[in-house]
Amino acid sequence: MSSPNFSRRDFITTTASGAAASLTAKVASAQVRGAGERLRIGFIGVGQRGFGTHVKTLLKLRKLGRNIELAAVSDVYTVHRDRAVEAIQAETGRKPRVFGDYREMLQDESIDAVCIATPDHWHARQTLDALEAGKHVYCEKPMTHTTDEAKAVVAAWKASRRVMQVGVQSTSLPLWDMAREMIDAGKLGKVVQFQTEAARNSRYGMSRHNVITKEMTPETVDFRRFLGVEEGLAPEMPFDRATFGQWRCYWPFGFGMYSDLFVHRVTGMLKATGLRRPGRVVGGGGIYLEYDGRQVADVASIIADFHEGVQGLVSSTMVSEELKLEHLIRGHHGLLRFDKDCSGNSGSGTFEFVPERPQVTLDSSLKSEEYSAKTDDDINSMHFANFLEAVRDGRPAAVNNDPELGAAAVMLVNLAVRSYREGKVFHVDVEGNIGKGDSSWADRWERMSQERAKPRHVPGWTAGDAGSVLHPPVYQKLAGPWIDGRPPEAS
Repeated sequence: MSSPNFSRRDFITTTASGAAASLTAKVASAQVRGAGERLRIGFIGVGQRGFGTHVKTLLKLRKLGRNIELAAVSDVYTVHRDRAVEAIQAETGRKPRVFGDYREMLQDESIDAVCIATPDHWHARQTLDALEAGKHVYCEKPMTHTTDEAKAVVAAWKASRRVMQVGVQSTSLPLWDMAREMIDAGKLGKVVQFQTEAARNSRYGMSRHNVITKEMTPETVDFRRFLGVEEGLAPEMPFDRATFGQWRCYWPFGFGMYSDLFVHRVTGMLKATGLRRPGRVVGGGGIYLEYDGRQVADVASIIADFHEGVQGLVSSTMVSEELKLEHLIRGHHGLLRFDKDCSGNSGSGTFEFVPERPQVTLDSSLKSEEYSAKTDDDINSMHFANFLEAVRDGRPAAVNNDPELGAAAVMLVNLAVRSYREGKVFHVDVEGNIGKGDSSWADRWERMSQERAKPRHVPGWTAGDAGSVLHPPVYQKLAGPWIDGRPPEAS
């Protein structure tokens, strides 16, 4: 399968400009449900994630008393579509409306919100269309397939005044906010690095665990719509069950572990640190075992450096997982170590503070501490409940994974993919403009060192110089150039 030989930029430019021209009028006229009114939800994509998580979780929340109606279903695969319809009808006694084209669903003014669980390359287009139609949006991660799409979604979301939640469910665990408060208060000292992983092994190969069946045929799958040929999302290609059912293995639709797994991990770290745009990104890896026709790497790593003077490391293999990297945020005076399930599907939320030795901190009162942010509910229910409450209250800022955080994760992993595929280093300036690598990044830090500058800190830092000061030995006064034959200590 060849990679697409066209640009998605035209789609984004056209869609974003068209949406901006009409959003204000459409949003102003769209009906907003009051706190006591039923929220009617439509589903765009009801496959493994859309049915197994979206539909089932919302059925659970409805049974627990949430005032919601699972009102409509759209999917390009009739088998998945029928399964979702039957399950909703059996549970609620009401048959949802069925749409072959999601755009017809968006024209239904009675639909208040949509849940998007389609392949990655469709996320931006469907989100922009939904926001333009005045719908609230819950979209699975990654929020978009490219950085340009992410910028367009953030702009449309801000203009829409609608609620949008990105589906990194672990962001609804309280541990990230707890960690953020500790970091901002200076408990770790100057933060310098985070590291995380998403190692996974399988006898089948990455994403081949997604079952393909004989029921997948050109008669049951609207393959051209799946590809998005008319929308410029993917090139025309012959029907293939693997392309349809295991799309994460191929670049036009997903980025393998980068977009499927790394987004989960880095989003939590970005939320805990407050970091957003990287300043410099390099990605590496390759296909070192899984020679099964895939395009995406089975071993990959990211090094992302941030303007605030923090480095992010992500490294995983899909062919070995018994000993994994630990999930850490490192500071000058200590680190936070997170439970291995911190980004998993449970309500686990244990983490600990590990101090540096007092010879470094000059503070013997610092002790190891363990914190628990465990929850009784599963994180899928928590994340959807957070979305529903934000919609009910009319507070877009109340979601735990808003589009700005979603866009930051997309930029980091997308630039890493491009670095791996194109052999380039990417720089991002403070305005978010992306450029090719040069010496300016290293030059900046060397210049700050020569000028004896103060360290930069993560956004929200309130601790002054705490944990950010070095205590040079007395003999360091002997360093420096000799002027006119005189040593520096004599000057």
